[in-house]
Amino acid sequence: QLQLVESGGGLVQAGGSLRLSCAASGRTLSRNVMGWFRQAPGKEREFVAAIAWSGSSIYYADSVKGRFTISRDNAKNTVYLQMNSLKPEDTAVYYCAARERGVIITTSPREYDYWGQGTQVTVSS
Repeated sequence: QLQLVESGGGLVQAGGSLRLSCAASGRTLSRNVMGWFRQAPGKEREFVAAIAWSGSSIYYADSVKGRFTISRDNAKNTVYLQMNSLKPEDTAVYYCAARERGVIITTSPREYDYWGQGTQVTVSS
């Protein structure tokens, strides 16, 4: 069983940066597609970014393109989300997720099989 634990969230002013980490345990990530999602109060969970196991394929939501960078270190079994130029609308709980059923990047949360507990990101104006 794969467990995912996010860290790195916090309170930051608009324009600031945060780096989220997602540490996997239980087994290696192997060929899992890894994704980051976020959910703001009263809203549905939305896709942020995803990365294929080799790192050669990466996809971002339009709302974060050019500001966020997803990366992974398979040797450390860890995935990262570097968030720059943060905006108040980026405020949400951020979740790390692993896809078990395929190697193709997908933006639908229903296609991901393992989830972390989430980490809060709050951006003040």
